[in-house]
Amino acid sequence: MTAPSTAPGQGRTRVAPAVRALARAALAAHPIGLEAVMARAELLDRYDRCYLVPAHTFQAIAARLTDPHRDEPYRALSIGGRRWFRYHSVYYDTPGLGAYHDHRQGRRQRCKIRERLYEDTGERQFEIKLKGGRGQTLKFRRRLAERAHALEDASRTFLSRTLHDVYGPDYAVPRELTPSLVTDYTRATFVADGQRITADADMACRDAAGAEVRAAGDLILVETKSYGHLTEADLLLHEHGHRAAEFTKYASLAALDPSLPANRWLRSLRETFPAARPSWHHGAYDGGSQRGAAS
Repeated sequence: MTAPSTAPGQGRTRVAPAVRALARAALAAHPIGLEAVMARAELLDRYDRCYLVPAHTFQAIAARLTDPHRDEPYRALSIGGRRWFRYHSVYYDTPGLGAYHDHRQGRRQRCKIRERLYEDTGERQFEIKLKGGRGQTLKFRRRLAERAHALEDASRTFLSRTLHDVYGPDYAVPRELTPSLVTDYTRATFVADGQRITADADMACRDAAGAEVRAAGDLILVETKSYGHLTEADLLLHEHGHRAAEFTKYASLAALDPSLPANRWLRSLRETFPAARPSWHHGAYDGGSQRGAAS
């Protein structure tokens, strides 16, 4: 496999700098299969840290982490010879965007509900992400059949059981759910024992009305995932002047609708989507409508 490249005049699509950097980093690393990833770093109960990183910085950090001369080099996930993959996710929320507002307000008990399609393999998952009692991320998922609706009865039963198991029987399970956000991006995954890094590039986000924003072409969204401690990747990112950002892909709803309050996400949204909503200003977020906050 070769890294994607631009080929003017040959009908090839121009590839964003971030995707090229991501692909080069993945190709330079030793591969690791999916089963080995699950054995070494499945991390369904974990702590996440998110960083917004220029492509050239990411490539330099990845080169150090995947250096084969290290004692424990990070390896790149490889499936069927591929080392970077297209992801397509559909998020579901209440009509008042209750999940969005719960996250914006930092509520201790909150969830994100989505369907994820792994485009290169065709696998579909219904996924629930929750905050645990220690502030960690808890992820639960069930596989969807090829033509099954994401919110089929079995998924709704799985959602209710999961929320009640984690948050107790009094937790109000959202019933009226509709698609609220669609995200598409390219991802490479790097793994060491008990640690995982995902690197996302070329992210596009669309709301239910079809409006779209795209991330900066040279930006990579790096997430470190571990059982709690700062990883070597976190420390290297700190060395390069990057601190964990207040960001979640679901916050891009505010880039699509500036009437939504964004609070702590504002700086990250501006960095991620610099071409979107050039009239953004501080008051448009913090003073915006808080519709549905109690949904």
